[in-house]
Amino acid sequence: MKQNQKTVRTLCAAALLLAVGLVLPFFTGQIPQIGQMLCPMHLPVLLCGFLCGWKYGILVGFLLPPLRFALFGAPSLFPTGVAMAFELAAYGFLAGFLYARSRWQCVRALYRCLIAAMLGGRLVWSVVRIVLSGVSGQAFTWQMFLSGAFLTAVPGILLQLIFIPAVMVALDRTGFYRFRKTERQIA
Repeated sequence: MKQNQKTVRTLCAAALLLAVGLVLPFFTGQIPQIGQMLCPMHLPVLLCGFLCGWKYGILVGFLLPPLRFALFGAPSLFPTGVAMAFELAAYGFLAGFLYARSRWQCVRALYRCLIAAMLGGRLVWSVVRIVLSGVSGQAFTWQMFLSGAFLTAVPGILLQLIFIPAVMVALDRTGFYRFRKTERQIA
């Protein structure tokens, strides 16, 4: 019975984070200068990976851009939405996979996994953009990669580095999601 309760709680949390990912861009989009730079869909996907695990993280990450396109028409599906789907899936997977396999689940491990997931997701995004640019016949340069992955995303990167650990600490203190203090056997 306890396992079923945990599964239902995890499914509900993943669904809630998917809904947040659909709605959050409306709030940040009201500030055109920095709205897109805040990377609003990244936050719920990374949180989903940490809270619900890599399986839910990859699913929420991959479904979010095409679902948002189908419902609201943004982001454009090709090439932005396709590249974002793979990028967000990588975020959800890496955050959940690395964090679950951390020796301890604490703020230090959270930062390590968060930074690794952010770098890995951006690398996946660049690979997908290179493949899509080859298909469409458009160029994707090193400067475009640096600009799209890092330079224009600095506010979003800073927001992720501040907001996600703060949410995880708050969830630990409320008892909703506890940091694991002891080493766990990974099967």
